[in-house]
Amino acid sequence: MNDDIAFRKATLKDVKRIADYNIQMARETEDKTLNRAEVLKGVKAVIDNPNKGFYLVAEKRDRKIGIIGQLMITFEWSDWRNKCFWWIQSVYVNKKFRNKKIFTSLYRAILRLAESRVDICGLRLYVEEHNKSAKKVYKTLGMKKTSYEVYEMLF
Repeated sequence: MNDDIAFRKATLKDVKRIADYNIQMARETEDKTLNRAEVLKGVKAVIDNPNKGFYLVAEKRDRKIGIIGQLMITFEWSDWRNKCFWWIQSVYVNKKFRNKKIFTSLYRAILRLAESRVDICGLRLYVEEHNKSAKKVYKTLGMKKTSYEVYEMLF
């Protein structure tokens, strides 16, 4: 599947594209406008500090087009399992490449990587309540809805 797509961890040269995709994702899925300067700093912080997480990006093998899809992995320690969950966040696929299984390929690449490690106990993600198309994709990939709800307090 998608033999013309390559996957790699993001580097500092990818910060602007990833930030732009994060801004577009927030606008499309939650009708939120993000501060570009802050998003740029946030993306750079993850790439600069692997303890925060990492981005996996998809690009056409010819690399002329650049990044066409992305996701970010962050870490949650589970004292119940003595292992770590990988949280999938900041998912975005360029509109021109949607419905071509780009996210599916990104997900499977992360799944293979996680399954190859003994310190990872599972993958998790959260999804905006009304994002029916994303929920359908996640279920198709074998992910299951949990009984947990997310609460937050912003500062």
